[in-house]
Amino acid sequence: MFTGFTPPYSDTGKSSLVTAPPWHYAGRVMSFVVDVDKEASARFLPEGFGKPTGRAFGHFCEWQATTDGSELLDPAYALYDEFFYLLEAEHEGQKRLFCPFIYVTQDISMVRGLLQGWPKKMASVRIARSYDLDHPAAGKIQKDTRLGATVAVKDRRLAEAELRLTGEISEPIGFLATPTLGLVGHPTLIGGPDAGSHRLVRQDVSEKLVGDVYGATGELRVLPAPRDELSDIAPLRTTEATLCTLALTVVGVQEVQL
Repeated sequence: MFTGFTPPYSDTGKSSLVTAPPWHYAGRVMSFVVDVDKEASARFLPEGFGKPTGRAFGHFCEWQATTDGSELLDPAYALYDEFFYLLEAEHEGQKRLFCPFIYVTQDISMVRGLLQGWPKKMASVRIARSYDLDHPAAGKIQKDTRLGATVAVKDRRLAEAELRLTGEISEPIGFLATPTLGLVGHPTLIGGPDAGSHRLVRQDVSEKLVGDVYGATGELRVLPAPRDELSDIAPLRTTEATLCTLALTVVGVQEVQL
């Protein structure tokens, strides 16, 4: 009898690309708050999701993920980088975020993301690192340190960002502070191509830890690409930036009714 949470299936389940949750994550997040065109933003929100506020958030993340700790001994399974873009809307007096686009460097993360409502595509994501050393190459967390990040899809640069630390402690922003939702789809070829239904979901998260949030100034830029629509909701201006560390555990998703 075949087992396994996702393909490939086998009698042991050992070859399955993704195992069932819980999934544990820790990493560093470079975040940007941007203004976007409200009408353009509305095109990328599910019907009934809420009224666009004209704000969006861009997050560059470098992650280390594990199920039972074994991946930490084989980092090819644990490490990946990603960039995602979140649109802010107001629904019944409450702010919430929707993810129309997300780009990742790891196939395991991509499948996990699709199961959680994160519409992941494979990409090349580069994020400058920081080390606690007094050296020009270290990118130490201190005032005036500058760090950058880029995203390329199919060899075309899609987004680029840079920030300068202010030396002040800030507050969590974007998905770190506001409920964030996505769509889970059910496409099938059985009986003919059918996109299936879409269900709005939110991650079921436990053990969430946010480290110090360092304030910054910066800029997030988005570039046009042939098969990506991110530039349709490109930032008009960047208003805030932060840098922080984060850990959390995903145990599943919950469906959200509009």
